[in-house]
Amino acid sequence: MPLIVCLDLEGVLVPEVWIAFAEKTGIAELRRTTRDEPDYDKLMQGRLAILERHGFKLRDVQDVIATLKPLDGAREFLDELRASAQIIIVSDTFYQFAGPLMRPLGWPTLFCNELLVEPSGRVAGYRLRVPDGKRRAVASLKALNFTVHAAGDSYNDTTMLCEADRGALFRCPDAVAQEFPQFQRTETYAQLMDALLA
Repeated sequence: MPLIVCLDLEGVLVPEVWIAFAEKTGIAELRRTTRDEPDYDKLMQGRLAILERHGFKLRDVQDVIATLKPLDGAREFLDELRASAQIIIVSDTFYQFAGPLMRPLGWPTLFCNELLVEPSGRVAGYRLRVPDGKRRAVASLKALNFTVHAAGDSYNDTTMLCEADRGALFRCPDAVAQEFPQFQRTETYAQLMDALLA
């Protein structure tokens, strides 16, 4: 059956947006990501509260995102992978964040979520495409008779990896690897390629 590879975005192909914003603003709390916090809603509500408290608008975050580039080797990895599989980026980020990052990655298909932004630029909330969207994307592709392999680096990727026909972890924290030992742990794009295609 045709192979589709579902990949997480931040930490796998591009830097973590919130960590970059934390470094720019000096707000250490914003360094916390899904690599640290399994509860995505708790994490996002905390982030939105920090933006509100400091008066940051969407444009402030987007200005930092505009300075980001794909991780070294990410574009080459995607180009090589495309020769053997179709690729879908399945992320818990937001279209308002990830859109500018797609061009340097060669415009892969992107499934992600949406921020709720007021005309003033204030980020009022967020809307999930669907709950547990990563796992459900994989399940839906499998229901269409695709073979699906997946890779990610964080707690919020693990339901997707469990649902996939094959899952791999990429540059993940030790805690995630220890909790999910059934997934091959990879550190380089060459290792990840082998894990996804072997």
